[in-house]
Amino acid sequence: MSAKSNLDQLCINTIRTLSLDAIQKANSGHPGLPLGMAPAAYVLWTRFLRHNPRNPKWFGRDRFLLSAGHGSMLLYSLLYLTGYGLSMEEIKNFRQLHSKTPGHPENVLTPGVEITTGPLGQGFANGVGMGIASSHLAAKFNRRGFPVVDNYIYCICSDGDLMEGISYESASLAGHLKLGNLIYLYDDNRVTIDGSTDLAFTEDRTRRFEAQGWHVSEVLDGNDLIAIEKAIKEAQAVKDRPSLIRVHTIIGYGMPKQGTNKAHSDAPGEDAIRETKRNLGWPENKHFWVPKEAADHFKKAVQQGAKRDRDWKELVARYEKKHSDLGRQFRDIRKGELPDGWEASLPKFDDVEAKATRAYSGDVINAIADTIPGLLGGSGDLTPSNNTFIKSSGDLQFGKYENRNIHFGIREHAMGSTMNGMALYGSTIPFGGTFQTFSDYMRPAIRLAALSHVQTIFVFTHDSIGLGEDGPTHQSVEHLAALRAIPNLAVIRPCDAHEVREAWRAALKRGNGPTAFALSRQKVDLIDRKKFADARGLHKGAYILAEAETKSGKAASPRVMLIATGSEVGLAMKARAELTAAGTPTRVVSMPCWEFFDAQTQKYRDDVLPPPVTARLAIEAGVSQGWAKYVGDKGDTLCVDRFGASAPAEDVFRDYGFTVENVIKKARALI
Repeated sequence: MSAKSNLDQLCINTIRTLSLDAIQKANSGHPGLPLGMAPAAYVLWTRFLRHNPRNPKWFGRDRFLLSAGHGSMLLYSLLYLTGYGLSMEEIKNFRQLHSKTPGHPENVLTPGVEITTGPLGQGFANGVGMGIASSHLAAKFNRRGFPVVDNYIYCICSDGDLMEGISYESASLAGHLKLGNLIYLYDDNRVTIDGSTDLAFTEDRTRRFEAQGWHVSEVLDGNDLIAIEKAIKEAQAVKDRPSLIRVHTIIGYGMPKQGTNKAHSDAPGEDAIRETKRNLGWPENKHFWVPKEAADHFKKAVQQGAKRDRDWKELVARYEKKHSDLGRQFRDIRKGELPDGWEASLPKFDDVEAKATRAYSGDVINAIADTIPGLLGGSGDLTPSNNTFIKSSGDLQFGKYENRNIHFGIREHAMGSTMNGMALYGSTIPFGGTFQTFSDYMRPAIRLAALSHVQTIFVFTHDSIGLGEDGPTHQSVEHLAALRAIPNLAVIRPCDAHEVREAWRAALKRGNGPTAFALSRQKVDLIDRKKFADARGLHKGAYILAEAETKSGKAASPRVMLIATGSEVGLAMKARAELTAAGTPTRVVSMPCWEFFDAQTQKYRDDVLPPPVTARLAIEAGVSQGWAKYVGDKGDTLCVDRFGASAPAEDVFRDYGFTVENVIKKARALI
């Protein structure tokens, strides 16, 4: 089809005007990107993108990511026009309450939206994660003549995406891994909200990406369909490098203020809408108009997608006959379900030695790795410290994508977002480790994992002042409270080997949201699970670990309750023994996960924390924020409401009052 085709231009302007009308009706939005990038998106969606509008989750599809999520009407217009079941009513309800067309795309709301974007750079890094997942699965399952995993990851990104630090981190990782399945179209319009990019962004983007190992090409005119098509074909031919196509566009193309920051965001106004339509050769008084010729052309995606889907399924059927074992594994892994009997592979820890909970976590990973083939991950260059290495596998590198140990490098933010991309790609359960204090560097990714309802597992170690000599810069203090503030994130701080096992069990069963582990550097006390409660109580968030009793060992009503998490549970148990010996019946409650506990019935919560027992002491080596909810007005906390100190862990703990004597003193003061 010619670049000068009237039908092409009609379809492109349909995308533009549909986006404009929706933004004007909402009286808010970002018209600049949809108008400028409509030609590139049109070429991609009609000539290259393998997708099935009637089956948005078809595994064999290419993935399209709009990292520049502010241009969401571009994506919604494409989804509507190509038959994803997004109604015109939803287009007209752009940015309205409960619509499927929110201001920035959300993967859980709108069929065809692969990822939740808006915070710039996130989609860029998500795509790298998808590229890793696709490369891994292709290396594992593809055989000669059977490319059952063969996806391109296409992404539209903006100047803002490339300015964000996460793009540097993730682009570096993608270049190192030589992810040839990534093709990014960069909307190089040289304009941001403040004005020209010359105000703050003057680096040579081509040389930057080339230095990071990317193939870079340029389309000098964003309306040149032939050049766009040629650039995408060229990128597809590059198998050993990710590709960036610099598409030089005019922001807000056709608007009275095209090419300026005034075209970036906000509704243009009725007068500007009419003038833009005149400039595009469009009827001024037709709103939300889709010409029949354009509608028919876009709807070809339905038949084309169905055929591609069928062809892929026939390929997979032949593959399963030729390679029966691999075919069964490929079928099982695509279900997104855990293998039957996987829980039997969890370690029992019957004769466990005293270790740090980070070490027990490593034991669990290696016990289950061979049973759960979709589990893969690594660390932000702290693998020996985080205990995240799968011993039965090698390092995932270029040419060795089948391996399962990922070296994310010292790139915490990119690690979090690439893990999200891997989870969103499907068929993988990613995990990644770093020190808990560095969760600050990846907080946007953690938040988006929760918002996107993806099963990403964050392994945070060195979770408190117990880190010791590295001092306050590395000692996590406020991070537990900060993580617990994120909705739909389960934060689990286990106290011993058995709770670590159950934490992993819970995270692997939790398919609708991310989980963060808070694991110790220092050894934790051993808890006799034959004498005290079963660690499966973790799944309810809090449970009675040790019931109150008299000096003679008879059950008694508690006079005081010690509520603790993680490494401080052992301290609570020691204090309980002395309080009990002194005639004070003391209950110890292990509370590894606030989120799980809050989801229990009121009866269960009252059974664990009886309202009449107001003498409650929370013990946790983190800030006290949030504990008032559980200890009440008459309770107290032994927490850390200041920064840590550089010294051996036992000295820091002693100096900060985490001693049996101080726990007893505080407990007695409550009675």
